[in-house]
Amino acid sequence: MAGAKNHDYHILAPDIWPLIGAASALTFTSGMVLFMHDMASAKLVLGLGIAGLIATFFSWFSNIIKEAHAGDHTPVVQLHLRYGMILFIASEVMFFVGWFWSWFDFALFPNQLSEVVAGQWPPKAIEAVMDPFALPLLNTLILLCSGTTVTWAHHSLIHGDRDGLKKGLWATIALGVLFSAIQAYEYAHAPFGFGGNTYGSAFYMATGFHGFHVLVGTIFLTVCLVRAYKGHFTPRQHFGFEAAAWYWHFVDVVWLFLFVVVYVWGGWGAAYH
Repeated sequence: MAGAKNHDYHILAPDIWPLIGAASALTFTSGMVLFMHDMASAKLVLGLGIAGLIATFFSWFSNIIKEAHAGDHTPVVQLHLRYGMILFIASEVMFFVGWFWSWFDFALFPNQLSEVVAGQWPPKAIEAVMDPFALPLLNTLILLCSGTTVTWAHHSLIHGDRDGLKKGLWATIALGVLFSAIQAYEYAHAPFGFGGNTYGSAFYMATGFHGFHVLVGTIFLTVCLVRAYKGHFTPRQHFGFEAAAWYWHFVDVVWLFLFVVVYVWGGWGAAYH
């Protein structure tokens, strides 16, 4: 029969949203450049880029959900979705490898020619660093607890316990928001700023990008919570939630390395704030 589907793959229909997303990403980055140069049109260009990206996210992800409900996500398609998420997380791992690399480079080979660094780590200009066993340790415990609650939600979903799924997601989202609030408080009371030396720059870039990933993960899980209330997930088909759980565990593991390398080892021997 002509046009009959005799394979397990999902052939996507033509869609305008990838093009809109690409144009919005270009507009957003252009707006950021204009903003950094204090150009008058920066806010307009940046706003258009952000609006286009948000619209793309909503529309594109809605289409994916509709495809799943239509039965297009066959076992083969689900497998490839998992491959895609694994590769995405692998790329994120390499992203953080760059920040850890810079941190180790600055720490093991401090600049002896700069009076700010003076051949020591933390640099001479840093009078005090964060106490790793105060707020950072609390945030570590919070993220570890959030890892258990998202696992609770996952196991509840697998066993058909939708109430446990919702409670686990609520708890994980609450812990994620609490982590972000504590980190914002930590930044506001930090004894050193972003610029001026390699310690501050590397510290804020590494921990700041992790904080951004926590924010993204919290949004990811919030979308899953909304979908859970709509009854979208089943014990046999719930890759959207599974991808969010993988991402959240990745965020947890990165923080453990940040806590040990940046907070504990990186500030060893310095005065605590």
